Amino acid sequence: MAYKNLIVKNLSDRLQLITINRPKQLNALNREVIGELHRALNAAESDTNIRAVILMGSGEKAFVAGADIKEFMHFTPEEGKKLSEEGQRLLFSYVEKMHTPVIAAINGYALGGGLELALASHIRIASENAKMGLPEVSLGVIPGYGGTQRLARHIGKGRAMEMILTAKMIDARKAYEYGLVSDVVPLEKLLDSAVETAEAIMKNAPVAVGLAIEAVNAAYDDSGLQKESDLFGQAFASEDFREGTAAFVERRKANFTGK
Repeated sequence: MAYKNLIVKNLSDRLQLITINRPKQLNALNREVIGELHRALNAAESDTNIRAVILMGSGEKAFVAGADIKEFMHFTPEEGKKLSEEGQRLLFSYVEKMHTPVIAAINGYALGGGLELALASHIRIASENAKMGLPEVSLGVIPGYGGTQRLARHIGKGRAMEMILTAKMIDARKAYEYGLVSDVVPLEKLLDSAVETAEAIMKNAPVAVGLAIEAVNAAYDDSGLQKESDLFGQAFASEDFREGTAAFVERRKANFTGK
């Protein structure tokens, strides 16, 4: 299967590496990338030989440095809501519900949709240079791919509120303190660490591993994700959203008016 934005490589007959390959855009997500990731992950989920998947970004700077702002900066509230719902269906909720374990190897920036992709993955390992955050409110919008829900589940409501409302990044060590990642390793050892974790998983019964993922997920109600999509779309009606996205694209400071 051919991909424009991904490199899909089998590291063994049971382990697959999917690399998001848009280094000039710091591996930013757009609809095309999300669609390709869905195809690749669906193929892995359907292949009974594949027992685990590792997700990485190309280069040494970024896992995924967010979404492609230019793609949705002129969307209506209805289009914004649909963008969120489609993204969840095709990628973020899809990853979370896969029976094939997905390990996010966070090599550099994981911002916005990048952090949300890592949050949807079953296990997260970070390189020492990694930085993570949800900067959406600085653009006049909110996280729309599960960030408001999954971040709080992983690190608690208080810390999630602080990260989301301040739009500040945290480094890898702070992410480890918070329980957001399970390990922090030198960049050159990141893939080896992810492979080691995958191998530990693959020693176990694959049916049981898949059922365990499903059982853990059952503790969380998906209704919050729909509420997030509704509010994400609502933010597109604000003047602050138009100002925030324009300021980002024009590389200037936003002048928010609260309207």
